[in-house]
Amino acid sequence: MPLSFTKRPSLVAYVTCGDPDLATTRAVVLAAIEAGADVIELGVPFSDPLADGPVIQRASERALKHATTLDQILKLAAEVRQRSQVGVIIFSYLNPIMRMGVPEFCAAAATAGVDGALITDLPVEEAGDYRREMGKRNLVTVFLAAPTSTDERLKSIAKASTGFVYAVSRTGITGVRKQLPEGARDLVRRIRRHTKLPIAVGFGISTPEQFAAVGEFADAAVVGSAIVETIEHNPGQEAEAVAAFVKRLTAVSRECSATTGKG
Repeated sequence: MPLSFTKRPSLVAYVTCGDPDLATTRAVVLAAIEAGADVIELGVPFSDPLADGPVIQRASERALKHATTLDQILKLAAEVRQRSQVGVIIFSYLNPIMRMGVPEFCAAAATAGVDGALITDLPVEEAGDYRREMGKRNLVTVFLAAPTSTDERLKSIAKASTGFVYAVSRTGITGVRKQLPEGARDLVRRIRRHTKLPIAVGFGISTPEQFAAVGEFADAAVVGSAIVETIEHNPGQEAEAVAAFVKRLTAVSRECSATTGKG
């Protein structure tokens, strides 16, 4: 089943697991949930994160210095699931999944109570075996749709996705941006032609104003680099700082709900 986004815009919050350590990650995730995050993306650190900008690259380097593993992250996911029923997605590059084995990963993810996964560098055209294994375990799949994707490819991405569709707001790498790319709205419109799934917009969203703007045309906003940067800049106070940041973002949803009377 697709993930439930009960308010608009909903917040999909990304963290790099193990940055600065797994205990802090757990505290940050639970604080973000308490502050209003609707879905958590547990980022698996990787040595060559090609899609990520310098903020998440640094976070991955710090996490890998502590030898953070996919097994440990799935254990963390199980701990989060014991405390909350929000959506939990494993966000990874393909290499760590392949090292574990796709069937083994899917089995472990299901046991941990994870809802699904997004493998950022797995093309939809090569995802057949992965999709079948995920389906066997009732795990949702999330695929990336880019502004440069053709309509035919957007159709394939929409068909392969079962949780939500992640609309990449711009070409290039992740990172905080001052303005929301103009093409994001058009990309969401193009995706909606092919699916009734929720659509989340990510890459570069970092302010309440950008978060609110996404809610005008998409179901959710993914915030990653801004959260990871908040963790980096607040050593010893990571969870509190992230909670305060998330509350500023999700206040937009609360204000919208109060105005419209909708959840």
